Amino acid sequence: MAFFVDQNLGKNFDEYILYTNIMSDQKNSAWWKEAVIYQIYPRSFKDSNRDGIGDLKGIISKLDYIKRLGVDAVWLNPIFASPNDDNGYDISDYRNIMPDFGNMADFDELLSQMHQKDLKLILDLVPNHSSDEHFWFQESKKSRENPYRDYYHWWPAEKGKPSKRFSFFDINRDAWAYDQNTDAYYLHYFSRKQPDLNWENPKLRQEIYNILHFWLNKGVDGFRMDVVPFISKDTSFPPIPPKYNGNFAYYYANGPFLHKYLKEMNQQVLSKYNMVSIAEGIGVNTEDVHFFIDPERKELDMLYHFEGMGIGFTPDGFKEANPDGYSLLEFKQVYTKWDQAFEKGWGTIYLGNHDQPRMLTRWGNDAPEYRDYAAKMLHTFLLTMRATPFIYHGDEIGMSNIKFDDINDYRDIESINMYQYLLDNGGDLPRFIKAQKITARDNGRTPFQWDDSENGGFTDGKPWLKVNPNYKIVNAENQQNDPKSILNYFRALIQLRKKHKTLIYGEYQLLDAINKSVYAYSRKYKDETFIILLNFTALEANFNIDFELAKAELILSNYGNIIKRNVLKPYQACIYKLT
Repeated sequence: MAFFVDQNLGKNFDEYILYTNIMSDQKNSAWWKEAVIYQIYPRSFKDSNRDGIGDLKGIISKLDYIKRLGVDAVWLNPIFASPNDDNGYDISDYRNIMPDFGNMADFDELLSQMHQKDLKLILDLVPNHSSDEHFWFQESKKSRENPYRDYYHWWPAEKGKPSKRFSFFDINRDAWAYDQNTDAYYLHYFSRKQPDLNWENPKLRQEIYNILHFWLNKGVDGFRMDVVPFISKDTSFPPIPPKYNGNFAYYYANGPFLHKYLKEMNQQVLSKYNMVSIAEGIGVNTEDVHFFIDPERKELDMLYHFEGMGIGFTPDGFKEANPDGYSLLEFKQVYTKWDQAFEKGWGTIYLGNHDQPRMLTRWGNDAPEYRDYAAKMLHTFLLTMRATPFIYHGDEIGMSNIKFDDINDYRDIESINMYQYLLDNGGDLPRFIKAQKITARDNGRTPFQWDDSENGGFTDGKPWLKVNPNYKIVNAENQQNDPKSILNYFRALIQLRKKHKTLIYGEYQLLDAINKSVYAYSRKYKDETFIILLNFTALEANFNIDFELAKAELILSNYGNIIKRNVLKPYQACIYKLT
């Protein structure tokens, strides 16, 4: 699996620094625009105490590995105190560390060592809901007169049950839960143990802002904000308009005071620190994204969208990938459209995270004969687009879906509760399990594969989630010193991106738009132009572009310098520089 890379890359560090300083666009530059962000799911990264759960000390032990990747920042999924109904996205104390992960001293050590290594740390804020075990909710449900009552959304039962709201995780799909003690319903867009916070209450907003100050004063470098578009609600709770036709996320993301609250948060907190704010943009479309990220609006810095993740599903299954695959034409249209939408601000690019299956399985090909080529091709896409790349841990070594056959192997509330819902309602369970092999979230949460020892070197105990059996072949140790590995191709891509600001700020233009197999595009900045060619299929594919590549310089390819005229081999990726 050879690859070819510019041999001058990184040879003269002083020349490299001078070059990048010249190329930097001062108007557009910001550390988070030029960064590559590495996402860590702490529970699955590295266990240090043999309890089978990844932890902060485990991350500390692997900081040299992270630094060697060439990434600039780490986004940690929630590490706060939580009963783990949704693996940390149900927070019971926003100012304390989940004991599974360690304690505050461990966090302080992690932050200190990361900053010593010039790595930035981004935490995961969960502003839409808390755990039902949070002190606020425990007080809120004691009585209707409790001072914390209005920290959450309550509906008195004497008014009848409120209009239907759909829950993403509830077994009955119902977002209203009845509380007998106060004869009222509380709102939960997610599980019953994740009641929605009432941002219409200014006291609650100040609580959230104080939490942000707490962590930013410790020195964290930013926040990824979980389902932040959902924080504002119409508290009259009218029926959902028919135009949303089951797309509840788009309704939830259009609360009446959403942008008022984001502006207030920016003014009171975010603007006072050199930090980055990233919205999980569920329910946000291309027409509305600028409201979040246009710098003149002073709300948030970046947003990542979900439209790309929705490509290629069947119309009637639950997160069921089309067995015939997805349309590359649609894929190209979506990412081209979002490139344009991000022009008023700045965007992100990703193909996998903790809420998605492994990108290699979903968007590439995890068959042994194609795995290396497909993983390298997908990384080439991520690291040559005009956006901040988010790389999910394990993708840099080509980890793939585990594809469980048994619901008892799953740990994710989404899979478990949907299985129960289908069981209760006579659904097609074999079809569901088959679909989950491709799209279930636990596919992306299996423990990191460090080496070929037991449990992939993740733990000396029993792992909280099974390790993918392919760890004997696919692991970081096997790839560390192999110049042909996915890992070292990934590292080379990052260095190429850092050397050439064209791959960060350059204008993006789609080429050969009607090609059903090849994604081709150019990146142009000042007097420098790159052509990127990506074959997304397991067959050789022709391409047609209006550039004479015979006169261009091949900078990087996942097939070495094996190039056919106007033909790409299966999952081939090429980066050319016009001369």
